Amino acid sequence: MDVLGNTPVPSTTVDICMSDGFQLNSGARIEEGAGVILVGGEAFAWRPWLPRGEHRLLNAKGQWEVPNETLGPLSVLWPRPDLLILGLGPEICPISPELRRHISSLGMRVEILDTRNAAAQFNLLATERGIHDIAAALIPIGWKEGIGANW
Repeated sequence: MDVLGNTPVPSTTVDICMSDGFQLNSGARIEEGAGVILVGGEAFAWRPWLPRGEHRLLNAKGQWEVPNETLGPLSVLWPRPDLLILGLGPEICPISPELRRHISSLGMRVEILDTRNAAAQFNLLATERGIHDIAAALIPIGWKEGIGANW
């Protein structure tokens, strides 16, 4: 049974998770090791490791942590999505309390998944609930801590 019927698929749904990027339903490709932020029907190449100057996303405690300013597109958007789906690459790990507080201060709940499952969850919820209620921030599935995804 197809519960979504003939509901159109948003152009920002993820068709392919590549080791070094993504291909979206619109045909747009995010490559060269970049992640992507999907929000409000738009896609932004995302490199949250750049402010630190190294390909690291884990803090000393092994928690996933990115500088707050790397979520900039989410802080200027109004109204903000209700849910942010984080795709942390090939594996999941806890996010830092500081990052969780920042996302919460933006008025969003957060769901943490590996990137393949995060992309699938985003696709389903963006189609079902609409592109303005759901956002995703995804790291490529080929991400390796200290190396990046474009090796």
